[in-house]
Amino acid sequence: MKKSRFITPRLLLLGLILLLVGCNIPWPLAAPAPIIVPPTSQAPIVYAPKDATATATPFQPLPVHPTTNPSRLVVPNTPRPIPTATPVPWGNFPGPSEPAPINIPPPAPPFPKKPGQVNIVLLGSDQRQDRAGFRTDTIVLLTLNTREGTASLTSFPRDLFVYIPGWTMQRINTAFPRGGFDTLAMTFEYNFGIRPDFYVMVNFWAFVEIIDNFGGINVQVASPLKDQRSGYEEFSVPAGLVHMDGETALWYVRSRYTSSDFERTRRQQEVIRAMFNRLVSLNAIKNAPNLYNTYRQSVRTNMGLVDITPLLPLAVKLSDNPQIQHYYISRSEVTNWVTPARAQVLLPNQDAVLEVIQKALSLP
Repeated sequence: MKKSRFITPRLLLLGLILLLVGCNIPWPLAAPAPIIVPPTSQAPIVYAPKDATATATPFQPLPVHPTTNPSRLVVPNTPRPIPTATPVPWGNFPGPSEPAPINIPPPAPPFPKKPGQVNIVLLGSDQRQDRAGFRTDTIVLLTLNTREGTASLTSFPRDLFVYIPGWTMQRINTAFPRGGFDTLAMTFEYNFGIRPDFYVMVNFWAFVEIIDNFGGINVQVASPLKDQRSGYEEFSVPAGLVHMDGETALWYVRSRYTSSDFERTRRQQEVIRAMFNRLVSLNAIKNAPNLYNTYRQSVRTNMGLVDITPLLPLAVKLSDNPQIQHYYISRSEVTNWVTPARAQVLLPNQDAVLEVIQKALSLP
């Protein structure tokens, strides 16, 4: 191992933290979509609570005639019904608290967790400094396996319409704002059969600073892009290797007028790969203090040093031979649908989505 690339274990640890930070690319800063509420004309849906059981009818005494002596009243020995479990489509997960505009699908079968596997959901928040509310418009699952020395990234569209346990059917980007990481983890487990171990979330205003602290990044652009950009009549980048500063990289992942959400997920992962490549370079190591300060100020995570330390050997291996596999929930795995409130969303085709996740987890 060359000393010029890896200076100390402390910097290696910092490098892994920054890799997690770098994987969070914000989505276009569009105004948040309204929460979907079924029209009032829709017939209400009555849900049974979790682990609901049939309740026997309370015993009612036979009516007593005014001339009858109550002490001599004979009550027939009628057997009472035995309570039985009421099956619900959401199984052992929390039931909905609000009506859903579409039938709630059953939970996905769970995937087995391989030895050495760690699942980290990487989130890009659209939160603004003057607003409290936000949505996680970037959702990427980073799957690492310390035994096999592998890593994969799987992107999920923000408009994926899924069941959020304990709430209702809604866009996946509302799960974390609704109930934090626990709700998001349950959403993944219910709909995709995999529960993330950790999360890392960054707000968008730190993105430009992170890229600039890298000294810019070299992005391998798969398809040329031309779109509007503030300060320009029109801006474009060609296919091939393109050097980008923070502002240009932000424009690249935000551009939305001439492309789709699916193309943005591809550009996301192109930038993630470029950030990782830059991270393991000498210039990124030299900028470690600035990057670390950005991490502390801008990133929310439930990962501590005790969680990151076992991943260091894998970070070293990936830096020498960065074989990171890339997966996407694409048009082939979803169906366009318009809710009763006229919101355009994407319904996951469960079998097709689970096939993508199975590949990302390197399962047979």
